[in-house]
Amino acid sequence: MLPRPKLEGKNLKDFDGKLFNQELHISGVSINAQAIKPGDLFIALSGAKTHGLNFVSEAIKNGAAAVLADKPADISIPLFVSENARSLVGRISAWYNDNPFSKLVAVGVTGTNGKTTTVNLVKQMWQSAGKSTGIIGTIGTEIDGISFPGIRTTPEACDLQAIAALMVQRNVTHLAMEVSSHALVQERLSGAFFKIAAFSNLTQDHLDFHGSMGNYFLAKSKLFNADLSQSAVINIDDKYGIKLYEKDQNKAVSVSRLNNSGDWHFEKIDGKNNGFDVVITNNNKDQINAFFPLLGEHNLDNLILAAAIAAESGLTVSEIAAAIPKLQSVAGRLEQINLGQSFNALVDYAHTPDAVERVLISAKGFTTGKVIGILGCGGDRDKGKRPLMGKALIDHSDIAIFTSDNPRSESPDQIISEMVGNLEITSPNSIISDRRAAIDYAVSIANSGDSILLLGKGHEVGQEISGVVTPFNDVTELSDAISKVVSK
Repeated sequence: MLPRPKLEGKNLKDFDGKLFNQELHISGVSINAQAIKPGDLFIALSGAKTHGLNFVSEAIKNGAAAVLADKPADISIPLFVSENARSLVGRISAWYNDNPFSKLVAVGVTGTNGKTTTVNLVKQMWQSAGKSTGIIGTIGTEIDGISFPGIRTTPEACDLQAIAALMVQRNVTHLAMEVSSHALVQERLSGAFFKIAAFSNLTQDHLDFHGSMGNYFLAKSKLFNADLSQSAVINIDDKYGIKLYEKDQNKAVSVSRLNNSGDWHFEKIDGKNNGFDVVITNNNKDQINAFFPLLGEHNLDNLILAAAIAAESGLTVSEIAAAIPKLQSVAGRLEQINLGQSFNALVDYAHTPDAVERVLISAKGFTTGKVIGILGCGGDRDKGKRPLMGKALIDHSDIAIFTSDNPRSESPDQIISEMVGNLEITSPNSIISDRRAAIDYAVSIANSGDSILLLGKGHEVGQEISGVVTPFNDVTELSDAISKVVSK
C-alpha cells in the first residue's frame, strides 16, 4: 500500500472561505470511507450504484473531521454541500498536497492501445538520461524504482494528488502516467496539469460506458484542453489522431510510422527476428539510428510516440538514441517466455479488436511456422466488441482457440458464443472454455517455428468467475504448460 505524503494540516477556509465558512483544519482528503484517517475531509459523491453518504458513519468512525457532499444529510460532524463536489475533489486535493503537478515534468498518455508500453518506454528513456522517474498506470505505480500495486489505470483525484505529492517528496522530477477515458469523464484529473499530453490511437472499447465512438473520442479529447495540458504529441496514423491534431496544430507535435509528413517519423524500418533496425527523423532533420529490441509493429508506434514525448520533455536526440537499444518490454505486453522450447510463446494484453488484429499480424512477421492465437473476452464489459475480437482471432491466426478471460458475473460459454457468432469453427480451430485447458492444448499442438500468442489478460494475476477471484497469471500458466513439454 502506498504511504501518505508527509504534510502539515491545512485550514479548509483557506481553500474557499465561502464554501468552508468556518475554521476547520484537515489532515487529508479521501472519497473512500475505509481510507479515512483521523482529521481527514471525507468527500461523499454519487456513484454508479450507491452514494458516498451511505458510508458516512464509517468515515466518522475512522475519524473524519468533516464531510463535503453534493446533497444535504443529517450527520454529527460539519457538513458542507456543493453541487460541484465531484470537480472539487481534485482541486481540494491539489491544494492540500501543495499542487504537486506544478513541481513535476508530467506527461499524460491517452488512447485505446499502447498507453502502458508508451509510458514505460518514456520512463526508460528518462532513466537512461539520469532522471528520477515515476509512473502511474494499468500495472500500478512506480516511484523512483519502487513499485506499488494499483487498482485502476488512473487513480481517483484525491489518490492521484497524494501519489504525485509523495513523488515530489521522494525527489522524483519526471512523471509519466496513463490517462483513461473513464477518468476524464469522471473528473479524476481535476487539479492535475501536464506539460505534455499524448495520444496513441482510438479503436472500439468501453462503449458500454461511453455509448458511441463519438462520445469516446470526446472523452479522450478532454486531456488536450488548455486547463489540463500545455503541449501535445499525437499519432496521426490514426483517424481520430488526425482530427485531434487538426484542432490545434500550434500546440501539437505529430508522429507517424506510416507517413513521412509527421514531425517525427521513420525513415527506415528493418525487421529482425529480435527487433528492428530503425532510422527516426524529426522536424529539425535530426536523425536517430538505433536497434529497437522489441517485437511487433505496434511497438514501433509506441516507440515513435515515446521518442517525441521524451524530446518534448527536454531530452536530447543523442540521449534518446542511446536509450533505444536498452529498452525493455513491459509485463504482459508481448512478453516472451523462453524455457528452451522450439516454438515462440508470448503473452499480450490485447483486449480490443484492433489490438488483437495488430498483434497477430505482427506475429506473422517473426514466425516461420503457424500462429496459434488464444483469446477470450471479459464479462460485464463492452459486448459489442466480442464478435469483432472473435473475427480478428480467426482471421489472423493459423489456429484459433476461443476460451474464457474474466467472465465475472456472466456465463463463460455465452461470452464465447457471442465471440464466435456466425463464424464456422473447424479443426484445428477450437473452443475450449477452460483457459488453463486451452493453454495446455495450444502447447501440445505447437511445433518448431510456431508462435503461441496468449491474449487478453497480460499482466493480470487473477481470474474472476461469478464474483470469486482466483489466482491466474497467463505468464505462469503458459510457462507451466511449456515446462511439462520441455521436461519430457
